[in-house]
Amino acid sequence: MFTHWRLSSFYFFYFASLGTLLPYWSLYLDSLGFSAFQIGEIMAVILITKAIVPNLIGWIADHTGKSLSIIRLCSFLSASFFTLIFLDQSYYWVILVMVLFSSFWNSVLPQFEVITLNHIKDNTHLYSKIRIWGSIGFITTATLIGPVLDLINISILPIILTLLFALIWFSSLWVQECKTQHPIQHHTTLLNILKRPEVIAFIIVAFLSQVAHGPYYAIYSLFLKSHQYSQSIIGLLWTTGVIAEIIVFWVVYKYFKNIKLKLILVGSLLLASIRWLCIGSLIDYGWMIFLAQLLHAATFATFHLASINLTHNFFSGKNQSRGQALYSSVSYGAGGAVGSMYGGYCWEQFGPEIAFYTAAIIALIAAMVAYIWITKET
Repeated sequence: MFTHWRLSSFYFFYFASLGTLLPYWSLYLDSLGFSAFQIGEIMAVILITKAIVPNLIGWIADHTGKSLSIIRLCSFLSASFFTLIFLDQSYYWVILVMVLFSSFWNSVLPQFEVITLNHIKDNTHLYSKIRIWGSIGFITTATLIGPVLDLINISILPIILTLLFALIWFSSLWVQECKTQHPIQHHTTLLNILKRPEVIAFIIVAFLSQVAHGPYYAIYSLFLKSHQYSQSIIGLLWTTGVIAEIIVFWVVYKYFKNIKLKLILVGSLLLASIRWLCIGSLIDYGWMIFLAQLLHAATFATFHLASINLTHNFFSGKNQSRGQALYSSVSYGAGGAVGSMYGGYCWEQFGPEIAFYTAAIIALIAAMVAYIWITKET
């Protein structure tokens, strides 16, 4: 049980940093005078590194068996590089800082997922109980940081983030390594796994899902602000989504064994399409935006739980680290980067509504791919 609390603390601080970065970083960049397109590019840079570096780190972890040491080093380097933001706030300097910081910050979580899954072994139902603390961390900062910024000034945001990144590193120091022996005779090469049609389909679906999420991560807060929502309300709306996510992690996981993972993906994506359509067309109706945020339970939580289980099933043995890194890179990395960039571009050229309408269509396409081509779940 004590091990579970150690694992949970890491998720808490990691997602507490995410709960500060996602809702408020675009607002901080806006306060520096950057355009919506520049903000979209900066947010995309964070995600582009997620598409590249974690795969290299995953390869190193698989070949050295030093996942926890790598997590600790990457956590320390991410916190250290982020402090460079205090030296300058020009556009290209911010880009450089984001590249250096996010290369290591993004590499931490996929490896920690492997550590967690190795600790709980066949008790996969325990994953939700541990991962829920990440959602609690997100809620804590997303809710509290908004009023703090309203009361003081958004210029203190980098200080808050630096502290949270340091706490991620500290929390990694008390987690114990859990080595798993992988029988060589059953080892399948990564290339052979990637040739399987259902794996290809899953990777495409994961990518498209996060392309659809891109405008949400890049311009959602700006969209709300432009319609006179305060920073406190913006934080509460982000929190609403994560509360819905917590309910899923705490309750719904019990029923996963009785539902095909494919159907969970399809249902999540259909609800995602409805969510993005509501945000794009009903932004002035606060109660509808609130209801749309509740759909985060599907667009992230159930989708993520199904995806983590599928990834764990597809990429077993010595491919675990690279499998988790690949899923994270293709979806949250490449997919999120594309989505963030087109979100910023749409804001400048056509308006933010078009970005969310496009996201709704992409989510529908992903649902069709999942329904037609993901035929195996072992």
